Amino acid sequence: MNFPILSSLILLPAVGALFLFFTRSNKENNITVKYVALFTSLVNFFLSVYLWILFDQSTSEFQFVEDRVWIKDLINYKVGIDGISILFIILTTFITPLCIISVNNSIKNRLSEFLIAILIMESFMIGVFCSLDLVVFYLFFEAGLIPMFLIIGIWGGTRRVYSAFKFFLFTLLGSVLMLIAIISIYWISGTTDVVQLYELGIDAKYQNLLWLAFFSSFAVKTPMWPVHTWLPDAHVEAPTAGSVLLAAILLKMAGYGFIRFSLGLFPIASEIFTPLIYTLSVIAIIFTSLIALMQEDMKKLIAYSSVAHMGFVTLGIFTIQQQGLEGSILQMISHGLVAAALFLCVGVVYDRMHSRLINTYGGIVSIIPKYSVLFMLFTLAALGLPGTSGFVGEFLILMGAFKDNFLVAVIASLGVIIGAAYMLWLYKRVVFGKLVNSDLKQMVDLNKSELFILSCLAVPTLFFGFYPEPLINTIEVSISNLIKVYNFNLISN
Repeated sequence: MNFPILSSLILLPAVGALFLFFTRSNKENNITVKYVALFTSLVNFFLSVYLWILFDQSTSEFQFVEDRVWIKDLINYKVGIDGISILFIILTTFITPLCIISVNNSIKNRLSEFLIAILIMESFMIGVFCSLDLVVFYLFFEAGLIPMFLIIGIWGGTRRVYSAFKFFLFTLLGSVLMLIAIISIYWISGTTDVVQLYELGIDAKYQNLLWLAFFSSFAVKTPMWPVHTWLPDAHVEAPTAGSVLLAAILLKMAGYGFIRFSLGLFPIASEIFTPLIYTLSVIAIIFTSLIALMQEDMKKLIAYSSVAHMGFVTLGIFTIQQQGLEGSILQMISHGLVAAALFLCVGVVYDRMHSRLINTYGGIVSIIPKYSVLFMLFTLAALGLPGTSGFVGEFLILMGAFKDNFLVAVIASLGVIIGAAYMLWLYKRVVFGKLVNSDLKQMVDLNKSELFILSCLAVPTLFFGFYPEPLINTIEVSISNLIKVYNFNLISN
């Protein structure tokens, strides 16, 4: 295509944000501000769907590539997509307008600035999934910290400043080593072009250190145990829309990085460090699931469940099996939908009762039945019930794990049982039981915007649970080629 569709996807939210920047934020024009942000994000979503329609699923080559000189003889602005990256772009453009709609009830002040932060973050997140140059990837990857830092620090809860700085320092410090590694790759290979690096390969004697440098960044952002402690604090203090973007998209950037760079550029090191990944993944699955059982704050429980789910993702990635890798991508897509929905469900009751504590609730099924039904659907999807998107990813991951390491797969399977325990325990205490708190009788069921948002998330959760074929067909060829290249590089070195 002559039309720069990927650059358009990256720049359009930024253009919308620029328009909002010159719009005065006050009560009179808040509706206009919301409609401008929503219109911008919806145009981007439909553009990404059009991109998916044009995408050729029969090839593993990067498509819609744009390559322009940025800094002569040093860095090119190069973007392109394959079957792996396009699904994350669609997820990003799908979640963003839902976040914008959700601000109706949760953001009361400085709305224009909040929407600017969301749109700018959308641009950066799409840039991460399109980048085919390491420097461009790094810039987008790190730039995404800034709007999220502001979202938590300005519109968050009582401990927002502490949580914002903890989030920023953890993720920034982890990425300093990745920057050094990127500079080292340029010194070793003479390029930071990802496609050229795939063809050239990286000398085996450098791979271990470079892999660990990239791992330091991706492990924090995934987040993997034991560098996961920033996530619960960030989720608890962030406003609902911030928690949704953090869980649905930002965590996926690290999983994508593991697939694109750790496996693609450093296959020998990946093979060496696979036992380390297995160990940390299993600990994350079991340990954080047990911690989730002990939580009294709904947001914190869902945050710890996210660490456990991402433990399954890293486990699936490093099986280097077709089923494991496909399962890890499907699990990330499913988690993006389900975790977003669960945080929105928490936001619904928090907006009414101003409490996230589980013991505040109980017996609300007869008061807000629509909410209770949708909350049940997402609870069952989170624990991996067959017929929901959560089942497909976990099933494929465990299939790949059983092929590669039987013991690891058996231990990881225990996480599915514990996950069912804490999610059902959460639902039972919030929705069923006796109506002890009389204030709950004043609660009203979902309004039109809340019902619309949760329904939009429920449809793909069920559809891809019963029919995951469109997702699998999109990623199958790219995953197969990645494994072939990975195995070839192992043999040739």
